[in-house]
Amino acid sequence: MPHRPFLRAWAAAAFALFPGLAALPAAARDDAFKIGLILPMTGQQASTGRQIEAAARLWMAQNGDTVAGRKVRLIVRDDTSLPDVTRRLAQELVVNEKVDVLAGMGITPSAMVTAPLATQSKTPLVVMAAATSGITEASPYVVRSSFTLPQVSVALADWAPRNGIRKVVTLVSDYAPGIDAEKFFSQRLLFNGGQVTEALRVPLRGPDFAPFLQKVRDARPDALFVFVPSGAGAAVMKQFLERGLDKAGIRLIATGDVTDDDQLNGMGDGALGVISSHHYSAAHPSPLNKKFVLAFEKANPGLRPNFMAVGGYDGMRMIYEALKSTRGAGGGDALLAALKGQVFESPRGPVYIDAQTRDIVQNVYLRRVERVNGQLYNVEFDTIEGVKDPGKSR
Repeated sequence: MPHRPFLRAWAAAAFALFPGLAALPAAARDDAFKIGLILPMTGQQASTGRQIEAAARLWMAQNGDTVAGRKVRLIVRDDTSLPDVTRRLAQELVVNEKVDVLAGMGITPSAMVTAPLATQSKTPLVVMAAATSGITEASPYVVRSSFTLPQVSVALADWAPRNGIRKVVTLVSDYAPGIDAEKFFSQRLLFNGGQVTEALRVPLRGPDFAPFLQKVRDARPDALFVFVPSGAGAAVMKQFLERGLDKAGIRLIATGDVTDDDQLNGMGDGALGVISSHHYSAAHPSPLNKKFVLAFEKANPGLRPNFMAVGGYDGMRMIYEALKSTRGAGGGDALLAALKGQVFESPRGPVYIDAQTRDIVQNVYLRRVERVNGQLYNVEFDTIEGVKDPGKSR
């Protein structure tokens, strides 16, 4: 991948900022098993933090706060999605709090600056949100419970040409996950006989989609493919409709971040019919997911779980199971070994943590926004089973 040397250089530079942080002695730890959960609780990605923390606390409420005789303590820190803050908080959690596991990571830059610390201190880092393919390559201690953008982008590029969409403009947030989405969607669409006529990248911070959407309207493609981070989808949808792209016959297709369950009901009827591809929908029809959604909404009135929530919920499950496997002993390398290779049924469907890549293998669903019992949902209409990250499949 073209941006991987940059990611590795970024991680190497961050590594240099932690001199002397060799593996911390286990004797320095108290008896509690500590999970350092670093999330954006305020700022542009605050919805990510809110969802993951709520799901993590739900897991603990359902499964108790003692595992294999060890009391589990969740320590939540707000990094406001600023990597410099993430790095400082991660260092404090490892050095001062003596956490056994680091987790969270709302955006890719946060995960990348934390990865070197995970390596040096031999602390497993469970990435519950960030979705750039190369994150797991930044440290052998990174394990992912979320998804990757290549996983969900390729499915849509297979669907589009079969449904009359040949000419596409791509619109992505200009950082590593967006570049992943753009690259893998475009390559697969070209392979399937389609064409990306223009590739647009929007600044991550303080984005104004309007001028970019006007360019799309002027270009008159069959469809616009969009990726933006969780929390920004409503703004895209609003401006897509205000600019009249729907009336101009331009279809909106997207990764599931755009039709985020956390915001979907507020988007109105203009979102009806939008096709997306993703690994989780609150409308996923399995009995386990129905129980998860009911429990989440009961514990968090007015909040519907989204794909970030399931990443947090499953990440906590993985940590609990790893601690059980070590019979409460913990230890970075032992926990890491127990995190790899886990197979389980998630609210999203069956998942598997690949022991070699430490990345998640899961179903990807094609969904259509529909009204169900008076509310908008991403209703699944096709399933691609057992999808590995295409960025690691070569």
